[in-house]
Amino acid sequence: MLEIKERKINDVIILDLKGKITIGEGDRLLREKITDLLDRGERNIILNMARVSYLDSSGTGEVVSLLMKVKKRNGELKLLSLSQKIKDIFQIAQLLSIFDYYTDEKEAIEAF
Repeated sequence: MLEIKERKINDVIILDLKGKITIGEGDRLLREKITDLLDRGERNIILNMARVSYLDSSGTGEVVSLLMKVKKRNGELKLLSLSQKIKDIFQIAQLLSIFDYYTDEKEAIEAF
């Protein structure tokens, strides 16, 4: 189960994610949330992944797909607080280079 909490700092939306981003529920919830934000006109989005316990290949694909979707709408999607396990997944899939990712929330916000 994926929980998503939304916070706004200045013009940046931070989504605090908790749980698993997997095929079925987690990836669908995240997709719906990002689509809703874009429809509301939000363009600066950070996914705080500090409490994501698991990411499967479907979840990985969904995060990449969301990055493309946000960019198509002239927005930016940044990642925050990747665990070593999740960073490894992105690295193995050779996807780390397409994302801006940060360990410090203030830095991530200032990067917009």
